[in-house]
Amino acid sequence: MQKMKVVIFGATGFSGKAILKEALSQQHQVTVLVRNKSSILVQDKNLKIVEGNVLDKHTVAEVLKNSDAVIQCLGVGGKGNGKLTTFISVATKIIVEEMEKQQIKRLIAMSNVGAGNSVSFQPWIFTKIILPYFMKWLKVLIDDKNRMEPIIMNSELDWTIVRCPNIVDKTPKGNVLATFDGKGLKLAVTLGDMAEFIVLQLIDASYFKQAPSISN
Repeated sequence: MQKMKVVIFGATGFSGKAILKEALSQQHQVTVLVRNKSSILVQDKNLKIVEGNVLDKHTVAEVLKNSDAVIQCLGVGGKGNGKLTTFISVATKIIVEEMEKQQIKRLIAMSNVGAGNSVSFQPWIFTKIILPYFMKWLKVLIDDKNRMEPIIMNSELDWTIVRCPNIVDKTPKGNVLATFDGKGLKLAVTLGDMAEFIVLQLIDASYFKQAPSISN
C-alpha cells in the first residue's frame, strides 16, 4: 500500500482521533496541528505533533511543508454553542490557499449530509422544522459547511468532500455506502467505518473532485 506524508487538521476531535488512529495503522507519516500537544495521547514513530493555531496562515504553511496530502476534519468541539460560526470555512480557506501555494494537490475534507446538494436527501420536515427549530446547533454547523464546500470545489486541488450523517461510536460494520443521489443512505455511520473510508481516499481516486454522502 502506498504510504503518504499526511497532515491532519482536527485530529483531537471525536472523528479526528479515529481518523488519526486509522492513518497511523495504515503506516502513513502523519503530522497534526493542535492547540495543545497534551490533547494527543497517541505515540507513534510516524506521528509528528505541532502546536499552533489553524487560523494562522504562517503556522499552516509551515506544517504543510513537504506533505503529500491533507485531511481536514475540523470541528467546533462536539455540538458547539449553537451560535453562528465561520471557524471551519475560514480555516479551510487558509488551508486551501497554502496548499495551492505549495502545490500539494490532495485534500479530503469532512462535511455533513445536509450540506450542498445533499440537502435534497433530507425529508421536508427535517430541513424546514426539525433542523431550524429543534437542532439549531446542527443548522449552524451545516451553514458553515455550506460556506466551506465552495471554497474547496472552486480550488485547483484534487479534492474529495465526504458528507457524513450521524457518526456513532459502535462496532464497525465493515461496509460503507457512498451515494450521490441519497438512495439507500441511512441515518448513521460508525466511527471506525467513517475513518477507514476517509483514510482510504488518500490513495483511491474514485471520488476525485466529488462529494459523496456516506452511511453504513
